[in-house]
Amino acid sequence: MMCSCPRRRPSTERGRTAELTHHTAVLVGVSGVETLLTEGGTQQTADTMEPSSAPAHRGHVLWQRVLLAVSLLTFWNLPTTTQLSIESVPVNAAEGTDVLLLVYNVTEDLLGYGWFKGEKVENSQQIASYIVSSQVNVPGPAYSGRETIYANGSLLFQNVFQNDTGYYTIIVTTNHFDSKAASGQLRVFPKLPTPVVTSNNLNPLEHEDTVVLTCEPETQNTTYMWWINNRSLPDSTRLELSEDNRTLTLLHVTRNDTGPYVCETQNPVSAGRSDPFTLNVLSKLPTPVVTSNNLTPWSTKDTVVLTCEPETQNTTYMWWINNRSLPDSTRLELSEDNRTLTLLHVTRNDTGPYVCETQNPVSAGRSDPFTLNVLCPSTWTLTRGYQAGHDFLAQANLGRPSLEPRLGGNSCSCLERLRITIL
Repeated sequence: MMCSCPRRRPSTERGRTAELTHHTAVLVGVSGVETLLTEGGTQQTADTMEPSSAPAHRGHVLWQRVLLAVSLLTFWNLPTTTQLSIESVPVNAAEGTDVLLLVYNVTEDLLGYGWFKGEKVENSQQIASYIVSSQVNVPGPAYSGRETIYANGSLLFQNVFQNDTGYYTIIVTTNHFDSKAASGQLRVFPKLPTPVVTSNNLNPLEHEDTVVLTCEPETQNTTYMWWINNRSLPDSTRLELSEDNRTLTLLHVTRNDTGPYVCETQNPVSAGRSDPFTLNVLSKLPTPVVTSNNLTPWSTKDTVVLTCEPETQNTTYMWWINNRSLPDSTRLELSEDNRTLTLLHVTRNDTGPYVCETQNPVSAGRSDPFTLNVLCPSTWTLTRGYQAGHDFLAQANLGRPSLEPRLGGNSCSCLERLRITIL
């Protein structure tokens, strides 16, 4: 409906300038400054307009109706029931995406729409209005540059932020100046980053220390969950969860509490799991003991494997021979973790003693000395060319240690001589 009125000087009533700019009959402000947009000329309040013709008279009646609508809306609160309804598409939006507040049950013969931030109609919270006849969006005080009103009244938000979360209200005005309103909710959630498990103690001592694991970072409206060895948390008096489940406390850790631990985060638009986190639970080491796979090896024949017992996690193993570190030798081999020492083709020089040492960040220990009993094979050698009635010499290696082994020798020099007379 058009209103054609002559241009007049602005008038001031109760300190308020009555000149209005723009056109067309759509209401763009209520609960404060009420403005009527009209098409085709300057807008004025009804008390400044004088009828000069039949069209002017009709325009005067129009202004009266508009002012009546304005008066009603000024003191109007949102109705408890309405045919209008608003749906957020999607219901839960990820930050940075677009959201449409879709309006249902909009009547025909419309003058325009007005969208407001919040559940109440306040001029300062007006986002924009839409003029149906000209299909124009008119920005309001709360317009951010990301909102667009469509011809069906729906409001598009582009690149939403978390602070866009809240209620929004639409006012629909017909050409008969009937107004209806509805409110709907916009929910915006962040896309969650990949969580990380942190610990207040990277090397806890078994049976003594308490460990607090935390799922980082902390985010709002997030659900936290924990997994141990790919299973949900067992019932245990030594496991405690914070009220928001973001921290997991392990009381008096044991070597069975190493994990791995995984924390999971969820919100309505995303989810994530941390990398597995394993605890390095330390124990006070027991006194080590040297064991052998062969207690009486034969010289130059047998290979001996010495082992430092017991096997413990996160432990450093070291070996000593004759109170010295291991010499460079092709006949000495260490396992990857240094817990076993292999002696290839032992000799009388490999008797030892051997000592193994264990260390971890909280304790250390040394074994008692271990000595090998290396045996020598027994052999007899008879001299040739003996004659009857004469003595001959028999020489034997008897398989027991020589009191004076040869320098650098690999055999047992344990010689006994017998004088035998052949009759």
